[in-house]
Amino acid sequence: MSYLGVGVSPGNVPVFHGSNLRVLDKRVRLAELILRCLICALAVVSAVLIGTDTQVKEFFTIKKRAKFTDMKALVFLVVADGIAAAYSFFQLVRCGVSMVRGSVLFNKPLAWAIFSGDQVLAYLSMAAVAASVQSAVFSKYGQTELEWMKTCTMFGKFCNQIGEGVATSIVMTLSTLILSAISAFSLFRLYGDKGKESGRW
Repeated sequence: MSYLGVGVSPGNVPVFHGSNLRVLDKRVRLAELILRCLICALAVVSAVLIGTDTQVKEFFTIKKRAKFTDMKALVFLVVADGIAAAYSFFQLVRCGVSMVRGSVLFNKPLAWAIFSGDQVLAYLSMAAVAASVQSAVFSKYGQTELEWMKTCTMFGKFCNQIGEGVATSIVMTLSTLILSAISAFSLFRLYGDKGKESGRW
């Protein structure tokens, strides 16, 4: 007790943290919006870099053109990038609308759908990047046991641009992992006591 008659809480007075929850909601939504925008942009850049990459080499009188469709792992990566860009754009629109309206995620089925979609996107991106990196290593260093030659020694420009596309996809994949963690936080937060107190379900 202070001398001015202003009491100090003994610790059993309930305190409402509504403003803190609102600040947390805004930060989570802003982080989600930025990540979805980043994923969409990186997926488009990666798909364009890989999909438009080509190089022609002439061996004596034979011309050989290298393109991304020659490696199935790169085709898989371009398809995965396209799916990631389309899904991220759709979710980006949803995030933008919810921020403009000032609404928060309160629907459990919707939260589960977003969480599941983000998980699928993360696993799909990881699988595509892993396959592409393995193919890139074989192209760069070859495989003497199987008599696979080093194709990057002949198609240097092609391999360099593919490398840039794969590196972009790696950054995109890391962003999807962070995003899936955020969507998991947004989902399971609805099942806690704070979710009950804030009246979101």
